[in-house]
Amino acid sequence: YRDDDDINDVTSMAGVNLNEESARIMATSSDLVGTQIQSCKDEPFLAAIPLHKRILEMAKKLGITDVPAEVVTFISHATQNRLRTVIEKVTVITQHRMESYKDDEWYEQATDVRSQLKFFEQLERLEKQRKDEQEREILLKAAKSRSRQEDPEQARLKQKAKEMQQQELAQMRQRDANLTALAAIGPRKKRKLDSPGLLTTGGEGLGMSGGSQAGVGTPSSRQYARQKITRVNLRDFIFYMEQERETSHSLLLYRALLK
Repeated sequence: YRDDDDINDVTSMAGVNLNEESARIMATSSDLVGTQIQSCKDEPFLAAIPLHKRILEMAKKLGITDVPAEVVTFISHATQNRLRTVIEKVTVITQHRMESYKDDEWYEQATDVRSQLKFFEQLERLEKQRKDEQEREILLKAAKSRSRQEDPEQARLKQKAKEMQQQELAQMRQRDANLTALAAIGPRKKRKLDSPGLLTTGGEGLGMSGGSQAGVGTPSSRQYARQKITRVNLRDFIFYMEQERETSHSLLLYRALLK
């Protein structure tokens, strides 16, 4: 005879005795009860001896003559934690500075300073070219004039026109020499590694074409994906110190701004 509550007892239906299981677990883990588990050795972040000397020097000014080793270890860990926090925050600032919003659909470009500068440079280049052409025309007219009066200004213009013509002739000769040298060299030949159909396996490169071996290339290195490097500069540190309450009015911030 079983009571109605026994029907819903899953452990009894499965034939599991909870008292026996509890006694077996206590028996297997009895060696762990009352024992002390020690983790790996605690390595300080800073050198203990120089740090201890520095702390003693500062403590003597306050009338403290003895500083235990636990204090040195605690200060070393606090320095490590503080440095980790600073690096994490500065890294976030640098990543925000390096973000690009050109491809973001929620941002619309209002001004393009680079294009404006290129436009102004092109205007300056055209203006300079126009002035050079005007000066060239003046010099050519002065060189063609056959005035009998000996004008020193006219003589200077003729001399300058002559020098300009000689310079243009030298540039034309140099251009013709370069074209002749390029024609003598011929078209650039592709290297075997640049040719299509090159199969790279391990450290050897084999050129295969139509199932036949075309040639053996030199060992080629694998193309590894370049890891994105986050470079932190002084401006990021200055921005971090300006946002922190402890360093917003510190002497270190003022020294960084003067650099």
